[in-house]
Amino acid sequence: MLKKILKSYDYSLVIAVALLSIFGLIMIFSASMVIAVQRYGYPSDYFYDKQKLHIIFGAIAFVITALFPYKAMQSNKFLVPMVFFSLIGLFALFIFGHAAGNAQSWFKLGSRSLQPSEFVKLTVIIYLSAVYAKKQTYINEFNRGVVPPLVYLFLACLFVAIQPDFGTAAIIFAIAAMIIFSSGMSYKNILKLGTIGVLIVAPLVLIMQNKIFTKVRLGRFEAFQDPFVTDFGYHLVNSYLALGAGGVKGLGLGNSIQKLGYLPEAHTDFIMAVVAEELGAFGVCFVLLLLGYIVLRGLYIGLKCKDPFGSLLAIGISSMIGIQSFTNLAGISGVIPLTGVPLPFISYGGSSLLQLSLAMGILVNISMFVTYEQKYKGTKEKEHPEPVRNVSNNKIYNFRK
Repeated sequence: MLKKILKSYDYSLVIAVALLSIFGLIMIFSASMVIAVQRYGYPSDYFYDKQKLHIIFGAIAFVITALFPYKAMQSNKFLVPMVFFSLIGLFALFIFGHAAGNAQSWFKLGSRSLQPSEFVKLTVIIYLSAVYAKKQTYINEFNRGVVPPLVYLFLACLFVAIQPDFGTAAIIFAIAAMIIFSSGMSYKNILKLGTIGVLIVAPLVLIMQNKIFTKVRLGRFEAFQDPFVTDFGYHLVNSYLALGAGGVKGLGLGNSIQKLGYLPEAHTDFIMAVVAEELGAFGVCFVLLLLGYIVLRGLYIGLKCKDPFGSLLAIGISSMIGIQSFTNLAGISGVIPLTGVPLPFISYGGSSLLQLSLAMGILVNISMFVTYEQKYKGTKEKEHPEPVRNVSNNKIYNFRK
């Protein structure tokens, strides 16, 4: 039994995650060695050493969730504490949180920090997938099947937005929208839900407009329109220079110019610009192909999974990686305004990597169940089909050979 289960694991996903994490570790060392010394006065390998520990903790988390049956997460004994502690964690930030980058989004734990909003992404995926899977028989009853789960989503997005971290709040909302769209809900209810959402959010935006539309955020929109005519375009202009300098082959690993103090946050938000400058189009394609494979493989697993909970979980996790990747890449290339979102598996960050490792472990676990049922349960049913009842004379015919 155990041997069959181990054979059913999706090792292609494991390899893709491992390759991205190792590649990210190499690029973090290259991108951060100068910043660590010049800006912080740390050894050149400071961020590299910390990311190594993040990868080790992430690997442990990955193994745990890969072995833990995902179906157990659907029980109220798991969901209620998860939702409760996620909201408590977000609320506690307003009292004990550490402010950095104009947002009070972190708990400071000695030399390390923890960002609860990263884990809320996964919590929202698990909660909405579990609840809408349970409500499949009455998914189109608006007051009973559609609205109740969204109370938690609203509170989570609100607490994250107040920090303020509108980029993460928008990503959480987009992930939830993908799950809702895939839940089997009618388009009529989705449209109704969208209308109600606009009616709720619009007044909140008007009330909080002074906090939302700050000079820095408006400057990001100015830079998005034309980064060369505003002081706020400094980040984007240097990102363009890095992206353009690499060409096809790149300047060579470690030879980036923009990371020498010109490109802010080169090892986090703008790490893909350093990849493009040092490794050229080959390095960029390597990352995009692996990220694209994970997203498409996750969606494929979701479509193949017969369990509604597993299907929605797989779609939610793959959507999260796809949405976050697009947001980061589109931001550094000027397609959308900058949001400060890390690139999955590549950017420096412990909370992000740990949360992604947990999510990928769950996705591998779902894939294992799907493969196991297709390979072994399907074969068993063919060899020993269920008896067929003849209704006319109430006799049972067994077609076993």
